[in-house]
Amino acid sequence: MMVDNILEVSNLKKYFKTKQGILHAVDGVSFTLERGKTLGIVGESGCGKSTIGRTVLRLIEPTSGEIRFNGTDINKLNKHQMRSMRPQMQIIFQDPYSSLNPRRTVSQTIREPITLNRMISDRAKLDERVAQLMDMVGLAERFVNSYPHELDGGRRQRIGIARALSVNPEFIVCDEPVSALDVSIQAQILNLLKQLQRKMGLSYIFITHDMSVVNYFSDDIAVMYMGKMVEKAPVEELFSNPVHPYTKALLSAVPIPEYREEKHKRIILRGEVTSPVNLPDECRFAKRCSQACDQCIKKEPPLTEIRPGHFVCCCNI
Repeated sequence: MMVDNILEVSNLKKYFKTKQGILHAVDGVSFTLERGKTLGIVGESGCGKSTIGRTVLRLIEPTSGEIRFNGTDINKLNKHQMRSMRPQMQIIFQDPYSSLNPRRTVSQTIREPITLNRMISDRAKLDERVAQLMDMVGLAERFVNSYPHELDGGRRQRIGIARALSVNPEFIVCDEPVSALDVSIQAQILNLLKQLQRKMGLSYIFITHDMSVVNYFSDDIAVMYMGKMVEKAPVEELFSNPVHPYTKALLSAVPIPEYREEKHKRIILRGEVTSPVNLPDECRFAKRCSQACDQCIKKEPPLTEIRPGHFVCCCNI
């Protein structure tokens, strides 16, 4: 039985020109996303995870690589063709305040994508659709004419979710959608996104720096470091059997209750962080890795499948 992949990314690269040289924001990343599933992308700030999300939507143009959405290489589409594709591919932004127009009400924000894509022209049907979307994301009808500054962070993010859903997408990039929210509100938004996924068959890329959140929300996890994917595996496999030293360090930082005498061992990363500009052909984590060997600085290791579905980029495997 063949797996139905909604998204296939191959050797994706995104470089930026700087005064110092070429910054490797995303460097040769490949992955697939199964329809109706969630791929979590984790890593520290500046690792390239948000750039991946924006590049697969072509909000940022890739330097090179192939991005296939429903079998179509969207890098080959012109602006007109891409415009017709966009309703199927949406994004939920990190900051639920700056991503909303402060001069637009809840109703105006949600209806804008519907109007721009000429999906509904009748005013009564448009109002009905807005009310349906607000109910779907848990926004009370009394907020229909409210402005973003009148609402809390959780309700603002619900507006962003409703706006993304308004054009009936198949695939949504969730770019740290709960990192700016209180913990209790985070749980509500995550549960809402899960419910919507089950109800509508949505596929997600979920970008975060929080390992606990990605463990709860994702089916597969990709770990990013300095523009490279260093490990990718199903969520249970990654948490029970991490292989890359960076993945182990990330997992060791997750706070857990200590009911046993055995204490949770924290891995402290030391050493110099490699500059992402004009990178040499070597392991980018080598200067911070306690397991680094001579081979690590001679050549960058490839991403290798060590078990079915479990890929690692490391010399010491």
